Amino acid sequence: MTTRTAADLLVACLEAEGCEYVFSVPGEETMDILESLSHTDAIRHITTRHEQGAAFMADVYGRLTGRAAVAMATLGPGATNLLTGIADAYLDRAPVVAITGQASSEKLHKEAHQVVDVVDMFKPVTKWNARIERAGVIPEIVRKAFRVAMLSKPGPTHIELPENVAGSALDPADRNRPLRPGKTYFPEPAHAAIRHAARLINRAQRPIVLAGNGVLRRTASGQLRAFAKGLHVPVAATFMGKGAIDDRSHLSLMAVGLQARDHVLTGFDRADLVIAVGYDLVEYAPAHWNPDGSKRIIHIDTQPAEVDADYQPEVELIGDIGGALEELLAATLPGGVGGRSAGQRHESRETLVHSDLRTALLADLQAGESSDGYPITPQRAIFDLRRALGPSDIVVSDVGAHKVWIARMYQAYEPNTVIISNGFASMGIALPGAIAAKLVHPDRKVVALCGDGGFLMNAQELETAKRIGAGIVVVIWRDNGYGLIDWKQRNAFGRPFGVEFDNPDFVAFAESFGIPGFRPASADELYPTLMRALELSGPSVIDVPIDYAENVRLTERLGALSGLV
Repeated sequence: MTTRTAADLLVACLEAEGCEYVFSVPGEETMDILESLSHTDAIRHITTRHEQGAAFMADVYGRLTGRAAVAMATLGPGATNLLTGIADAYLDRAPVVAITGQASSEKLHKEAHQVVDVVDMFKPVTKWNARIERAGVIPEIVRKAFRVAMLSKPGPTHIELPENVAGSALDPADRNRPLRPGKTYFPEPAHAAIRHAARLINRAQRPIVLAGNGVLRRTASGQLRAFAKGLHVPVAATFMGKGAIDDRSHLSLMAVGLQARDHVLTGFDRADLVIAVGYDLVEYAPAHWNPDGSKRIIHIDTQPAEVDADYQPEVELIGDIGGALEELLAATLPGGVGGRSAGQRHESRETLVHSDLRTALLADLQAGESSDGYPITPQRAIFDLRRALGPSDIVVSDVGAHKVWIARMYQAYEPNTVIISNGFASMGIALPGAIAAKLVHPDRKVVALCGDGGFLMNAQELETAKRIGAGIVVVIWRDNGYGLIDWKQRNAFGRPFGVEFDNPDFVAFAESFGIPGFRPASADELYPTLMRALELSGPSVIDVPIDYAENVRLTERLGALSGLV
């Protein structure tokens, strides 16, 4: 009879949680866990080429599914490499369970090879973490790690397992069984809060909805769209809220968060009521859209509002977001508590919805269609990317100047089809994130949109994509520099400094992995190149020379960049 180990129990607990993936770089101190994983068909282990890639894969998996995957690393440098991706999940509100190995527990009181205090190191960027000091507590620790990670607001948790504990034999007499997860239901907001919010909406002349990441996390996009349509209220989304409303709708003002005087912010200037739905302050500080703190605000979320001088809601609807929107819509329509007719409300809101705001945004979008410059303008690159992808296809954006263009100009039609890190805003997330997106949605086209800076931070994961057959398209906007910092330096000081670099031949680089590489020779070649790459069964890379002179032109038209892009 084979002796069961603590690592076997850990893996059994992961199975009980419905964990589908463990992303990791193998290490000496995680060998027992890897051995246990090799005996299960319920969990797929994905070997990554860097621990940061493993964390980003688990991060994006969590954002797309609402469930936690595992990002695993060994002790010391393996754990520290994992840390950036875990911090990203923390501020982007993605459920992840991080597992790190550790040296034998008898070494932890003294100086030892590769030993640092990983538990304390992870504490500021996790919701909860713990070291397993004996095998008997594994079921409770794993259950708590997954429960806390997925409770609202979701985020990462962390488990450390010393190697001597991992390899220890279980006592057959002990109750070494996984704990089974239950189901958690969100409460509905108080009726008094619903009535208060309905009165505010019915008295407002120019309300506007600010939709954040929480709408997508709680799968409340359908209710938000019905709410906006029923009350004829325009919706602006944060970068991480893109897809909460269909950008083809006349009620969509698309994304807010680019610049101090962007088109959409004039809508907030005019608004006499802001209905913040699933909005996290980490996405876009309220000082940018409510600089004097005078806006009347309704807060709708699973958690109470953060304290901020420029974000002081008059009423907070705490609980299930979708249910709150349904109740509020019913209370605000005729027969509810407001007292004004729907016709009066619609007439008074027509001016805001059909003003020059959406017209100006659409004009910017359409301007890219006919641009034939080379290097290719961001507007044309975004236009052709949108044309090449279907409504449910997914774009995972890296962090850099291209993120600004994606957020502002790429139209999202469905929830969770544009994945942007704008909480921690980590460069290097797009390629590993796109691999995770393809694992979650193998039937959809998935594009990783990278700058040349961010791409090379995790370019090694091309091998992972090739090995597991992840048919993603990696689009690299190449300008041979850190474009966003160049943009900000020119805006602040009139010139760039320290941001230029050289690049490899990205087509040859892709081909060295056995991956097709493409480089359009003109603007007119970009769309057919995208279509060709999207039809391939495996991964591919497209090197797009980009004209970031458009960055400065956009700043000249719209004002200074905000501090959060």
